[in-house]
Amino acid sequence: MFLKFFGLREQPFGVTPDPRFLYLSSAHREALASLIYGIESDLGFLALIAKPGMGKTTLLFRLLEKFQAARTAFLFQTQCTSRQFMRFLIAELGCETDHQDLVRIYEEFNKYLLQEARAGKRFLLIIDEAQNLDASVLETVRLLSNFENPRAKLLQIVLAGQPQLADKLATPGLAQLRQRISLLSRLEPLSPEETKDYIQHRLSIAGYVGEPLLTSQAMAIITEFTEGIPRSINNFCFNALSLACALRQKIIDAAIAQEVIADLDISAYLSQPETAPRAPVPGISIAVAPAEDQVVAPPAEPNGKHENLTPAEAKAYMEQVARSLRN
Repeated sequence: MFLKFFGLREQPFGVTPDPRFLYLSSAHREALASLIYGIESDLGFLALIAKPGMGKTTLLFRLLEKFQAARTAFLFQTQCTSRQFMRFLIAELGCETDHQDLVRIYEEFNKYLLQEARAGKRFLLIIDEAQNLDASVLETVRLLSNFENPRAKLLQIVLAGQPQLADKLATPGLAQLRQRISLLSRLEPLSPEETKDYIQHRLSIAGYVGEPLLTSQAMAIITEFTEGIPRSINNFCFNALSLACALRQKIIDAAIAQEVIADLDISAYLSQPETAPRAPVPGISIAVAPAEDQVVAPPAEPNGKHENLTPAEAKAYMEQVARSLRN
């Protein structure tokens, strides 16, 4: 593990939606501000649209931190029927219901909302991966917005999902639901400058102190390859740090970045390889590992430590070790 090698307290490029690591780009900041405003204004229905890997779920957890005093429910089991959805919702509140009739489940939920309203608590329902909801379940969600008293809505609903959610909301059959969405926000890919700040932000949160870990050329390669998608940036940086640690290099240079691109090229693993080679990143040449029968154990210094290897040699040696362990 490279944490100790780079002086990190924790993994900076993990896959969990930890709100501590949320980097607020201009688009993320605007989306978060819109959601907060919509909830505080009791607008009822809000929506957040983002392509996969844009940090949508991480932003939603930051939103939950903002409303810790409210009663909240976070649902992500979205491939379900209307009855299952309502039972998931009741269970998320720490309650149970024996009713199978959907109308009776509605009545129980309405009673719960009234109790929370009398206690002066706001109720916030966040539905992640909402693009997977069937049209009938989305209609069930719309009916939840009917729970209100003469002064205000009894709950605020945030629908968050991928662009397919927008496709569903645009269909004629969901016109009533679409009309009730007061605010619609979206997340955009990071700009080159934001990509650089994003990486530095996560490293800083993880405890890194020192000079920049990436050369300007390596940063340009990452920016081009990941297209500003946070999840892709995390994946790339994790692999780059792992390879740099294996090579005992404190700085990630262009050679390491090139090797990571080669490792992440999924076309190399296809059952039927592509006939045309993958277009290289402009100005970047991909290092190719030597043939398997050319791989030899790395030379050792008198003190037993391995000499510095090229990225291709390090990769080939690690693959050879893995094969030996499997055999």
